[in-house]
Amino acid sequence: MKLALGGLLAGGLVAFACAPALAQTPGPFTLTSTTFKDGTLMPKKVANMNAPGATPNANCVGENVSPQFTWTGAPADTKSFVFTMVDPEGRGGAGVMHWLAYGMPATKTSFAEGETTNDGPTYIGGKSTQGVGHYSGPCTPPGTPHHYTFVVIATDFDPKQFQPGMTIPEMWAQLPGHGKAAAGMVGLFVKP
Repeated sequence: MKLALGGLLAGGLVAFACAPALAQTPGPFTLTSTTFKDGTLMPKKVANMNAPGATPNANCVGENVSPQFTWTGAPADTKSFVFTMVDPEGRGGAGVMHWLAYGMPATKTSFAEGETTNDGPTYIGGKSTQGVGHYSGPCTPPGTPHHYTFVVIATDFDPKQFQPGMTIPEMWAQLPGHGKAAAGMVGLFVKP
């Protein structure tokens, strides 16, 4: 009887382990931040600052500290992530491409606050409207807040497929058929 019960238990465990993971359906692909909540004003520290030697811009009032981000629920076949930051209201509605990062492997699921303020080893930097390959915060004029749109895209691109310096439109042209899912959030900013 002991052997039969042991065999039954072992067989049940094997059957349970081999059963389809119906109860483990992944949740939605989401993007969150501890620096700000979706749809709210971002803190002043994320705004850009005037670089030494550059022409001063009175709207650059921050410290250019990149926000913290975490993304979860990416599709199982994700190979790498692409991250974008766009201000569609910038330049009088022509838009400003603030930041493009790509080449993050599927195992990377977050950026620490300040991690992308400078070029770094955890991502490949694209080329922003400002001509840099790292985070470039808002320099929003006073008045109506701008809506800074942050999007993380799960792709089937090899993490090392692209060289540094791509623009956001160049990356967008590569995405059809390769983007598996996207998650985003919006941070508002206006000069205080």
